[in-house]
Amino acid sequence: MAGIDTGVSPLGMADTLRLFVRLKLKLIAGNVRGDLTRKIGYIFTLIAAVFVAALGFLAMSLVRLAPADLAADIGIIAFTVFFVGWAVVPLLAFGLDDTLDPARLSLFPLRTRQLAVGLFAASATGPWPLAVLIITAGAIVGFATGLGGVLLGVAAVLLQFALCLVTSRLVTTSLSSMLRSRRGRDLLAVAAIFIVLLAQLPNLVINRGLAGDPAALLAQVAEVLRWTPPGMAAHAMADGSLTGVAELAFLAVLVVVIGRLWIGALRRALVTADASTQAGSVRRSHGRGIGRLLPDGQLAAVVTKELKYARRDPRGRVGWLASIAVTGVLAFSLAGNSEGPSGPVLAIGPACLGALMIGLQSGNAFGIDGRSLWMNAVAYGSERSMRTDLAGRHLAAALIAGPLLALLSIVTSLFAGDLAWSVPAMLTSWGLLGVSFGIGAVTSVIFPYTTPDRLNAFTGAAPGQGGIAFLGSFGAMIGTGALSLPVVLPVLFGVTWLSVLAVPYGMAVAWAGRRLAGTIGFARFPELLAAVSKPT
Repeated sequence: MAGIDTGVSPLGMADTLRLFVRLKLKLIAGNVRGDLTRKIGYIFTLIAAVFVAALGFLAMSLVRLAPADLAADIGIIAFTVFFVGWAVVPLLAFGLDDTLDPARLSLFPLRTRQLAVGLFAASATGPWPLAVLIITAGAIVGFATGLGGVLLGVAAVLLQFALCLVTSRLVTTSLSSMLRSRRGRDLLAVAAIFIVLLAQLPNLVINRGLAGDPAALLAQVAEVLRWTPPGMAAHAMADGSLTGVAELAFLAVLVVVIGRLWIGALRRALVTADASTQAGSVRRSHGRGIGRLLPDGQLAAVVTKELKYARRDPRGRVGWLASIAVTGVLAFSLAGNSEGPSGPVLAIGPACLGALMIGLQSGNAFGIDGRSLWMNAVAYGSERSMRTDLAGRHLAAALIAGPLLALLSIVTSLFAGDLAWSVPAMLTSWGLLGVSFGIGAVTSVIFPYTTPDRLNAFTGAAPGQGGIAFLGSFGAMIGTGALSLPVVLPVLFGVTWLSVLAVPYGMAVAWAGRRLAGTIGFARFPELLAAVSKPT
């Protein structure tokens, strides 16, 4: 068992490294041998990685055209951003990449150090780690000066890459036990939203006119970050002197120290009981909540079930929180930008965007049911039953989204400076929500895909279904935008009285979408069930 020294070492370190690299390459190659959707998804990912690597390398190389001081400042900030990204992004992928969770590798007949070497090699293997390494290598062209700078640049890039890898592994391994629990996933989802908001802070400050000279501000930020480990790596590359040698020596020692801390965390994680599998208390459900206000039957049952999903599933909370955060940030940014739009659009535009983001969550209505959707197949006897199911899902979402959009409309109108604009913003956003429900019902039966039953709250689709998920989301967004134009566009241009027609228009589109989805979905229910039941 991994983590325990049994005295038997069937593999050396070099053999372990080669084994894990081969295993990772086998996993990557397995995407090509899957079905058509899996192949399309992997090819799309590969093309995206190549494009990002080429564009990033070119951008880092063009920094050489800037003055030396400015180029060094840009390099320091870029290296720090890469470092932070390596520490944070793997947390969002926890549960998607099996190599991130040490519990999945606990039965390997390897010592902890061998397992750490293998995991390090696996982390460095793949299109996206290679893309990041290529982008970082572009800094050698961008701001390394002289032969000393180039030689130190090669060492700095490798040490920066190693630092990112071991730090990423230390963070995910140390938090693996918490991330396997439901509370941990909820906390991660909320933290991710705050990270997104924090990333928008510089843009908000600039739009508000609170920033001074951009070059001076960049220099001040770089002066602080220059003493961080990634900042030292970038400074050593730009400096190219004995000071840079000392900085890289310190960085090498730091990589070793963090690596040892990671090995210690890995050893503890492999021999510690998994708290996420312990029994938890079960709260008794009293009554049926909002369902008791509806006539007894299928509609009330679906509404009750969907409201429970919304309360218990972390992935749903991510979508709701993201909608609120993006709407609030956009409203605050537009209100503080003197060169941007003015008038009711400052309140109506962000509110409609929030409605669109909330409505897009209904674009794969049956994915969350997964294999249990077969019970619906047994119960449904007609297209009407399927339409009723969709109506219950839409009603449950509207019970949450309606008050939320009303609150967002009031907030955006306050940012815009006129509370009266909250009324057309509220009505228009409700109408757009209804349109998104109708379009989402159709895409749910045309582009269905599995919502993986995994630990990660940011999971989009099962392996190989990323292309279908993209088509469904893109189609829902385009369709909702096109059908919303008759009521949204005039209101945005100042004809606010037309907002009174938005709600009945949205309800009509939602009704038509459910009828069409019921006809299509009932006819191809076996295909629908197979699509949402893919192994994850």
